[in-house]
Amino acid sequence: MKEIAGHLPGISADEVQWRTLSFSQRGETVEVAVPELNEPQINALAARIRANTRAYLSQLSVAQIIAIVDEAVARLLDRSHPLRIKAEKLLPIVTGYDAEMVRLGLTGYLKTFRQPQLKRFVAEDFANPLMLDDFQPRPKGGFARAFGPELLMHIWAGNVPGLPLWSLICGLLVKAGTIGKLPGNEPLMASWFAQLLAEIDPKLGECIAVVWWKGGDAQSEPIWLKQADVMLAYGGNKTLAAIQQRLPITTRFLPHGHKISFGMVAQSALNARQGAELAQRVAFDVMRYDQAGCYSPQMVFVERDGQISPDEFAGYIAHELHALARKHPRRMLAIEELNSIAAWRNGEEIRALADDRTLYGDAADDWHVVCLSQAEMLTPSALGRTLKVVPVDSLDQVVDLVAQQRHFLQTAGIAASPEQLFRLSALLGKAGVTRITAFGNMTSPEAGWHHDGRFSLLDLVTLTEIDHAAEAAADHFAPYRD
Repeated sequence: MKEIAGHLPGISADEVQWRTLSFSQRGETVEVAVPELNEPQINALAARIRANTRAYLSQLSVAQIIAIVDEAVARLLDRSHPLRIKAEKLLPIVTGYDAEMVRLGLTGYLKTFRQPQLKRFVAEDFANPLMLDDFQPRPKGGFARAFGPELLMHIWAGNVPGLPLWSLICGLLVKAGTIGKLPGNEPLMASWFAQLLAEIDPKLGECIAVVWWKGGDAQSEPIWLKQADVMLAYGGNKTLAAIQQRLPITTRFLPHGHKISFGMVAQSALNARQGAELAQRVAFDVMRYDQAGCYSPQMVFVERDGQISPDEFAGYIAHELHALARKHPRRMLAIEELNSIAAWRNGEEIRALADDRTLYGDAADDWHVVCLSQAEMLTPSALGRTLKVVPVDSLDQVVDLVAQQRHFLQTAGIAASPEQLFRLSALLGKAGVTRITAFGNMTSPEAGWHHDGRFSLLDLVTLTEIDHAAEAAADHFAPYRD
């Protein structure tokens, strides 16, 4: 089975050199051809995107853009649409994730980009969204308007299917021309979405390019990097640092690197009625996309002295992960990933000889849970459905236990009373946590969330202000002046 990835407005496929990426899972293979452009093609494509953005995209209203995106998303939510059928068939082969997990994940994710949610995206960052269309009055006096970059470049990650859609859509909402670099491990969804937008509105399709180059390539990458006004990149911290060093000093750089997330469970949530359901929600967050997302929990801190002990709660989670492994099997892991998990488990087994920590699951299982005997600092797990349950006397202790990871903290799942929720949230916010949610929702950020505590749209734009003085002075030169 073969698939063509990318979207290259104004460039014929016959003029392009193509590289084939091969993906195999459970006896099925997909070959995906991705475009490799030379320097003249790169320069011509970037210039074309800029020109088309000036001529068309910048002239659309935000409401018109939202309507176009909403139409594209509606088609992808339709399970009878050819692209949705293709996505459900090919993405499990390309990513290795369970087909049902991909199907449910796609539906939940795509609903984030319907028209009501997109309006919320804009309203979250702009008190007056109309400032993306025209100059609007400011409370301090004068007027202001927000302008997106003429060329926004995205370097996408593919650890979660469809992840590139988030930044691609954010760029469109601020009327930015787009060039997106496909991730090598999931090059399809962004390509399909760009092609679908071009089908709905061909002129908008001329303002978007989806390309590929080998990350770190000394020949092509510097040519690409000098094209952008704003660079938005996802990836490992070393990769992001290397990109930043290669960017022109005038290019705004918005990196999203590695993050770590965790959970907190108060003793008030550990009763016979709620404990089992809560463990199910924790297990779901661990299972979904095998902890590949930054928002997946890698440790859960559990208060002692509840009706259910931390060790019993760990057993509940292990039971649920065992059940989920049958319903949603873990993807086939690379040798390095398997070795990392084996080393993590072996280390826990050795430590168990010196204390009373408890290991759940066998070495051959597709999940692993360990319950410690005493509190421990937050550290990354081995991913691939591996979790530590850490007992604490009070959830207040957790702030100090996570503080050393301040620059890497992202999501905290909390099960606690309203009073505890707001008190702990204030402490966690000071410690660096940027998102707090309920278990079962950790891997599903809501529309308009501020990724890593930043603005999804506001960080992309430049504000142009008309001072009150300029407005007043203009009256002196009007035809109606006295």
